[in-house]
This record gives sequence, C-alpha cells and structure tokens, in this order.
Amino acid sequence: MSKQLKVGIVGLGLIGGSMARAYSTAGHAVLAHDINAASLEAALAQNAVCGKLTAQNAGECDVIFLAVYPAAATAWLRVSAPHLTKSSVVIDLCGTKRGICGTCFGMAREYGFTFVGGHPMAGTQYSGFENSKNELFRGAPMVIVPPEDCDEDTLTRVRELLSPVGFGQITVSTAEKHDRIIAFTSQLAHVVSNAYVKSPNAQVHKGFSAGSYKDLTRVAWLNEQMWTELFMENSDYLTEEIDGIIAALTAYRDAMAMGDAQKLKELLREGRLAKERVDRGSEDK
Repeated sequence: MSKQLKVGIVGLGLIGGSMARAYSTAGHAVLAHDINAASLEAALAQNAVCGKLTAQNAGECDVIFLAVYPAAATAWLRVSAPHLTKSSVVIDLCGTKRGICGTCFGMAREYGFTFVGGHPMAGTQYSGFENSKNELFRGAPMVIVPPEDCDEDTLTRVRELLSPVGFGQITVSTAEKHDRIIAFTSQLAHVVSNAYVKSPNAQVHKGFSAGSYKDLTRVAWLNEQMWTELFMENSDYLTEEIDGIIAALTAYRDAMAMGDAQKLKELLREGRLAKERVDRGSEDK
C-alpha cells in the first residue's frame, strides 16, 4: 500500500503493541491509547507510535484496532463512535467474536462507520508492550468477521488496510463459527495446559522433561484476567470441548484401570490416525 495510513490502536499490550510496531515499521502513522501511561510513554519513546489517540481525533484514522478485553473494547467504542465518520474502519482483536460483534455491529449501523471483527492467530505466553514485536504477525493467519451485509469492496478495503502487517492468510468467518472452532484450537489448549501443570510433579520435573513437557505447558503461563473473560464469553462451546476431552481421557484411564491393553492400544491408534488425518488435510490446503 503506497498511501500512508493513519492507524489508531486502543491497548498497547502484546497484540496492540505488535500491531503498532508493524505499522510504524512499514512507514505509517500510529496513534494509540492505553490506560497504562508507562506503556504509552514507552511506545512513544521507541517510535512505535507517534501520538495519542483520543475519542476526538479517532475520526482522522483510516483504521482503528481495539486490542483490549471485549468489555473495554466496547466501552471505548461507545464513547468514540459519535466522532467516527463514514470512512472509518474499526477492527477488534479480541479472542471471542459473538459478544463484541453483536454489540459493535449495532453501533456501526447507528453511527455509519464500518466495524469488522478480527482475531490475529499469533502470540506468545508473555504479555505487555515490552514483549511486543514488529513481525509477530508476519505469515500468521488472521480471521475477520464482517457484518452480514458487507460487500466485496469493503472486504477488499479491509484486506488492504491489513496488508502492512504481513498476515499470511486472511480467513472470512461468522462470529459463531469462529467461537466454536477457537474453543478447540485455542481455549481448550489453555485450559488443559493450565490444569496439567498443577500436578505436584511439575515442581520436581527438572531433569526428567523435554519437548513434550514444554509444548504442553507453554500456554499455562497465561493472563488469568483476560482468559477468564474470554472463557466466560465462550462458555457454551468451551464446556462442550472440555466435556469431550474428559470423556476421551476417561476412556484411556478406564482401559488402564481394567488392565485392558488391547483397548488402550486401540485408543492410542485412533489418536495417531486422527493426527495423521489432520496433518494430511493441512498439507492439502
């Protein structure tokens, strides 16, 4: 994109800070808002942003990203919406979509701007602006949830606005499909990791663990305030996934308790074949 964009970012944590760095590195002007004054000052000092985003100057931005928790995102937009224009595009970066899209699509219709749900599929177990990176999203998937009446011209514009970040793939979804799938691909993994590391043996694992332990426990180091809000917003789909894995684990446990090696072998084989099908499907796409 040759035109210099003016980008607004609400929230300068890992995700918002990385978005700010990506756009600034690409030569675009970034305005930001964060209730943590230290994060905002650090972003200004490191030239990740060039000014402060306010409700009053939000209408000057080509695109605004809401990189805070869902409740905070909708609260900021409710105050700022009257200052936005017909050409304003607002994209949230929250981990669930049904709640925030339901509220913000309504605000967009009322005030005449464009709102699109968004979820960049990248991150680390570390949070905060100090851990943000200008290439965190390069090559990563991005899911967008446009309103039902969104036309192709608007989708093209959204893709162009996102292009400086360097996403490898942009997937268009509904809010319901996003939340159903993300309950499995992300939220369940965080629950399992967080529960797994509560074993007393986690405190004495050194010298006995390798890659499998590290892979399974990486996301146990989470932000409990953020993930509580996201889990509760998606509790219907997430509890279904938790029920499913409890049932699967119970089958393994019962086979061993009954000394049924053949049943255990069958269960392990089923899991291996399921993983092979997943990997083959990924290679085909």
